[in-house]
Amino acid sequence: MSKTLIIAEKPSVAKNIAEALKITSKGDGYLEGDNYIITWAFGHLLELYDAKDYDSKYAKWKMDNFPFIPSQFKYKVKSNPRRKGAKDMGANKQLKTIGYLMNRKDVEAIISACDYDREGQLIGDSIINELNPNKRVYRLLLNEWTQQEVLQGLERLCPNEKMRPLSDAGLSRQWADWVIGINLTSVATLKYQQGRGKALNIGRVLLPTLKIIYDRDKEIKQFVPEDYYKLVATFQTEGNETFEGTYVEEKQDKFKVRQLLEDVQRQLVGKQASIMDKHVEKKKEFPPLLFNLSNLQGYITNRYKGWTSDKVLKVAQSLYEKKLITYPRTASMALEESLVGKTAKVLDVITEGLPYKDEIRFTKSKRVFNNAKVESHSAIIPTYIKPRSLTPDQKIVYEAIKNRLIMQFMPVAEYEETRLLIKVSNENIKGGFVSKGKVQLVKGWKKVEDYQSKDVLLPSLSQHEKVHVTKSELTDYVTKPPKHHTEKTLLRIMETCGKNYKEDDSEEFVGSILSGFSIGTPATRAETIKKLKNIGYITFEGKYLLATELGQKLVETFPVKELFDLQFTGRLEKSLSDIEKNKVKRESFLEFVFQFTTKSVAFIKDDVDIKINKVDQSPKTREILGKCPQCGGNIIEGTKGFGCSNWKKGCTFVIWKNDKFLATMKKKASKTMVKTLLKNNVVFVKGLTSKKGKKFNAYLRYQKNSENPYFSWKMDFHKPEGA
Repeated sequence: MSKTLIIAEKPSVAKNIAEALKITSKGDGYLEGDNYIITWAFGHLLELYDAKDYDSKYAKWKMDNFPFIPSQFKYKVKSNPRRKGAKDMGANKQLKTIGYLMNRKDVEAIISACDYDREGQLIGDSIINELNPNKRVYRLLLNEWTQQEVLQGLERLCPNEKMRPLSDAGLSRQWADWVIGINLTSVATLKYQQGRGKALNIGRVLLPTLKIIYDRDKEIKQFVPEDYYKLVATFQTEGNETFEGTYVEEKQDKFKVRQLLEDVQRQLVGKQASIMDKHVEKKKEFPPLLFNLSNLQGYITNRYKGWTSDKVLKVAQSLYEKKLITYPRTASMALEESLVGKTAKVLDVITEGLPYKDEIRFTKSKRVFNNAKVESHSAIIPTYIKPRSLTPDQKIVYEAIKNRLIMQFMPVAEYEETRLLIKVSNENIKGGFVSKGKVQLVKGWKKVEDYQSKDVLLPSLSQHEKVHVTKSELTDYVTKPPKHHTEKTLLRIMETCGKNYKEDDSEEFVGSILSGFSIGTPATRAETIKKLKNIGYITFEGKYLLATELGQKLVETFPVKELFDLQFTGRLEKSLSDIEKNKVKRESFLEFVFQFTTKSVAFIKDDVDIKINKVDQSPKTREILGKCPQCGGNIIEGTKGFGCSNWKKGCTFVIWKNDKFLATMKKKASKTMVKTLLKNNVVFVKGLTSKKGKKFNAYLRYQKNSENPYFSWKMDFHKPEGA
């Protein structure tokens, strides 16, 4: 019997497909049923050659070696992150497994089931092109991994050749970033850095993002504060209710001359006033649009402490792989019109038992269902599967996505806005006092997240009604500079390239900006921010992002100014989007990038000699934290973990800083914790968090397993003997 081989992007997705097809039989690196074999990648199994792989002369950076643009781009098994130059053995083994399965005589066709986006297409195609099976290849294009979607998707496969534009866009992005990164990072490091060490990273998306942060920092630094003054009077009605009003003269409530307000204030004492004008307007307030990735990241990072956009993406990705939400790496804030029936079903499931369920009305609204507003993938919504067990982090992200969908089908919020103009009975007072207040008439969608209004409520007053001035207060103010960027504001500017955008613009306006014209993609922006921090170009102060001294010097000194230009980067990203839509050819885009890189290298070589960065050459002595329980070597701290100094000799002992077991209890391995553990074989850890969010303390050991060469954590709630 002939079979079809399905290649998923990750093991978790392969498991979802297997569950949908009721396949349980396991092989080494694959699952097999009567009609299908399912295998998987681990994201990218292959990566582009390094420059030195083409020619050993590139192993040492020399100005004369650049620019270097390969005539043909080649791929190799991805590298081991811990052993420079060595293959990742897990990736190598899985690639061989996929090759074996592809060449099995009973395998008649292949289905690429990687994520339906530029990178997913690239992952699948790179494996298929490298192994080059002489068999038909199809593409499974899904937005979620529920059983219903998988089964329907397998009925409507498309030939993989039809995905050539998407593949071309993925290759173009990958090759362009490699050429710009390798060439400009190399020559910039040689030209502007003194001493060996970390490279001076130059990238197509890194630099404009850094420039956004730098520009805001500079704006704050150059800001000149100005004094201004406001006068607020308190009025009392005949019924002894009080309210406040701000003095306004010629539509201005901020005054630069204090004396003017002092004169007005002196004439208010004991005066009567009357309501000269009362304007009442009923207004409607629509819910915020459905989430795309950038808005979800902005919402969560702004609302919860300790969250980064990178963390939001990782948690959303885990929910997607658990079949609980649709594809998260989307730029759209609307749903395809074909999803009306499915969304109605989802809404019915997720609103079960809600106290306001009777107010929910499903409608085919253009705010929600609009093909013109969908770019590749629809907005993020839940699936019809109810979550059984979520981590606290997953619950935060899932609830936000679920609530945002429910809001769309709740009544529109309505409020009454009242504006009063109060005139004091004194002819010498030129202006009047203005009071504004709101009354929520219909809470509507605001019930979903129990939105608490902070609006001022005014007493019931009629026009010409008399009131009394009871007191007044003249307050000094100073104009404030703009705030440093947060991840929320930075992501918004990256999303639109700053194109006609202000921070208080509505989501509807931002969503209408030219599609594709952006810095990076929803999938890469979080990684860009994380990388800027890791390479030392920016730093975090609470939730605010600031350029470091190195970042500032780079912006001010690096001569290829196009790479800091939002419009230039936006045009490149727009070209990639157009390649995806088959409007631009890959060859013309790459030719432009290669010419730009060649000119930029020459420009840097001819630039004046100046040092942006000086690397400290003095050798660093690493603190020995204890003895390795595996080989007796010294345990030292590395970037990602606490490992054995004998790792080059093959010792694999390591305690990762972001250890997965500890992460489930919201804990990270620390230097103090590792020291105690190595000394006493046990460590008492406080402040662990249970799945239900409760804090607890426990004794932890890190012991070698009897059945394999790895170490695992063991937990005790009572002090072990001898500890």
